[in-house]
Amino acid sequence: MKHFMSVEQLSMVDIQSILEKSHDLRQTTCHINQRVFAANLFFEPSTRTKMSFVVAQKKLGMDVLDFNEGHSSAQKGESLYDTMKTFEAIGTNLLVVRHPDSAWFNAFTHNMSIPIINGGAGKSEHPTQSMLDLDTIYQEFGRFDNLDVAIIGDIKHSRVARSNAKVLDKLGAHVYLCAPPGLADDTLDFPYIPIDEAVENCDVVMLLRIQHERHHELSHTNQYLEQYGLTKSREQKMKPHAIIMHPAPVNRGVEIDSDLIECRRSRIFQQMSNGVPIRMAIMIKLLQEWGMIYDNTIEKRQHFIGGQRLGAV
Repeated sequence: MKHFMSVEQLSMVDIQSILEKSHDLRQTTCHINQRVFAANLFFEPSTRTKMSFVVAQKKLGMDVLDFNEGHSSAQKGESLYDTMKTFEAIGTNLLVVRHPDSAWFNAFTHNMSIPIINGGAGKSEHPTQSMLDLDTIYQEFGRFDNLDVAIIGDIKHSRVARSNAKVLDKLGAHVYLCAPPGLADDTLDFPYIPIDEAVENCDVVMLLRIQHERHHELSHTNQYLEQYGLTKSREQKMKPHAIIMHPAPVNRGVEIDSDLIECRRSRIFQQMSNGVPIRMAIMIKLLQEWGMIYDNTIEKRQHFIGGQRLGAV
């Protein structure tokens, strides 16, 4: 695996190894004992993805290069490819890229001699979000096979919906979609069901926000919660063990009642927490596969709480 671009490129072995490494990283401190430069080239707004990559990079001891699209040569007409090649030329070892073009990663990666991670591609893919979502589900259920997962909301414009539906199906889960009129995507070969059926029958209820920046079909959301969102009355009909997920940012009171965001079922902030070790695991895997780092260059220390070891390295 030279680059981390799509969930479709991941084998079962790849997925399992990343999840296992993420588990280890929650119990150990890892520091790369050599200089590694990383740059996060974000051409769209981001809080969780960008900042969790920064935290992950700093935890691993990487030097994080500053990039601000608004103050870069992109404002002078420089292409994404030339920006990436510039960072490669000056000695960057790893790039994380988010760009509004849904297929940007198909055109450039074969010409790059450093690993590239897709931090979001238009409406098509968000593979690191999928991995942290898988991590969250696996922590809860210990499996994917035969789980019923509902993805609810703006399916048409959601890269998270596409990535998650594909990888969960590969892992043996039963994926169902639910969308308001005009926000379905018929290119995804999964059944659409009403929200009340989804909420009552599924083990995982994964909500999505309306992506106003990508379309203009829905200009008013006053009635969205009651008609298409997760209300408190719908939450009470969920299975006892079912969980609520959301990739965030959350539109409180639109796709989910604000009181449910931190309820006992919610794993929304746990998803965010899982983003750091998952992204650490992905970066370690890529750098090792490129021969940029080796096991003997990674210093590992176990976490201790109350004098007790929390797990083996």
